[in-house]
This record gives sequence, structure tokens and C-alpha cells, in this order.
Amino acid sequence: MITAGIDVGGTKIEAQIFNDSFELVSKNRCDSPNSYDALVDAIADQMRWVEAQAGERLPIGIGSAGIIDPNTGIALTANLPASGRALPKDVAEKAGRGVTFVNDCRAVALSEAVFGAGRGHSTVISLVLGTGVGGGVTIGQRLFNGPTCTGGEFGHIAAAAHVVRAHDLPLFPCGCGRIGCVETYISGPGLVRLAKHLTDAELTSSQIAARRHAETAEVWDIWCALAAELIHALTVTIDPDVIVLGGGISRIEGVADDLMKAAKARQMGSFGSPPIVIAQGGDASGARGAAYAAWQEANFQGTDA
Repeated sequence: MITAGIDVGGTKIEAQIFNDSFELVSKNRCDSPNSYDALVDAIADQMRWVEAQAGERLPIGIGSAGIIDPNTGIALTANLPASGRALPKDVAEKAGRGVTFVNDCRAVALSEAVFGAGRGHSTVISLVLGTGVGGGVTIGQRLFNGPTCTGGEFGHIAAAAHVVRAHDLPLFPCGCGRIGCVETYISGPGLVRLAKHLTDAELTSSQIAARRHAETAEVWDIWCALAAELIHALTVTIDPDVIVLGGGISRIEGVADDLMKAAKARQMGSFGSPPIVIAQGGDASGARGAAYAAWQEANFQGTDA
């Protein structure tokens, strides 16, 4: 065993331990708490579980929803009770050791670029469609990080105005503090919100997907249009070799094909679009990516685990 990753999301926290081939050795999952103190305790408990299982001090990476301000160490997150709090510092103090923090969607990008559906490609984007919307960019199997650490917050790009206007959609407030973010329409809750607005029916995302060739066809078409506009923006900005879909919506059968078709329709002229594929790592991708980030830090930057 050489490293471990902890995936911290809006619904669950899962610790995973990996061997020197980055194969999963053991894992432990708990529900995500609703309060900040309980969240810090739960993450620290998972770190203690890792060390107890490993019998040694391993590099540990935490892939967490939200982002950390590099100047203050304060978290901003729409889907965890941690906004305005010094999450990395508090976890380190509670666990009594250092840890590598990386956004969970960036962790998916790294995992898929090194081990999964993006393997063999130079520039890989992850697009994670779940409780929220996020992603990451890897170049040469390393995360591309900028000075603000907000690169990859794709869900907080404004939704395409012409699509919103064409379908007379309301502007929804986002957990980030802005209004009209694309996340509010194309995340799992966003899809449910669209269906409620368009059909006045209380449907789950699974029910909407199952009926997308019948009574929820309009909902699905508008969802695809909004998601495809985001993909177009990513394409003309970064021009990746491949876009890897993760998150709960990625498990809908045929979603990659539907998005690929919609994205091609929105590309300029006869220019191509990057292939859209499903993450191979499934629920393991975020934890594995965080573990790999911790391993990279420990081995290439001399960071003490």
C-alpha cells in the first residue's frame, strides 16, 4: 500500500487505499454530515481508518467538493457545509497530520487522464454532472492549476442566454452566490428543476431520463442544449483531446451520445468536436485521483505525508 484518497461529496465520504499499481485494496464509506464540525470529524475519522488499515503513514489526498482560496485557505462550496471555513487547516489539526487537498472534479480529471478513459491523450477535461457541476483540466497527466484555483469551476459559467430566452426559463440562484449559473440547470437537481418548470411534475432525474423519448422529451432536449453550449465553450477555450463525463448523470444510458450529437450541432462551421466518453473509474475516480495527487506531491515535490 502506497497512498490513499478520500472522496468528500455532498452525499457520501469514501476513503480508498491503493497499492503500488494503484489498484484498490480497501475502502470505507460513510454518509456526509450536515454540519461543519461533524464533517471535519468524519474526514479525520476516515484518515485514521486509512492509517489503521495500512499500519503506516501514507500520503493521503482529499478530493472535496468546492474550492479553497489559495490566499486565505477558506473554502467556498455549494454542496458541503464548509463555505467560509478553513477546511484543510481544520482537518489537518483534527487528524494531527498533513494532507493534500484537491477539488473532487479535478481529481476525476487526473484519475481518468492517468488510469481511465483519457489515458493516452495529452489534454483531458473532466465534466462531472452530479449534485453540482464541475471539472478539471489535465495536460500531460498533470493537473493544470492557475493562480486563483478556480479553473475547472465549469458549472459557474453563465448558462447560454439564447437557450434560456428561447424557452422562457427562469434564472435560478446558485449556491455559489451568483444567479443563472449553468449548474442550476444541468446538474442532477437542475434537471429536476427544469422538469418541474416545464411540466409542473415532480420527477427524479432517473424518471426524466427513462421518459426522454416520450413525455419528457422537451425537458431532455433543453437540458442537452444547455449542456452542449457549455461543452462548446470548453471546446473553443481549451480544445481538449477528450471530454470525460462523470457524476450521477453520466450513468444515464446513452447520455454521452446525446451530448455528442448536441455538441456537434453547436460547433462552428465544419470543425470537429472532441469525443465525449464516460469515466471508467466510476465512484472510484475521485478518490483515486486525490490519491494520485498526494502521491505526486510526496514524490515530486518532497512534501512530507
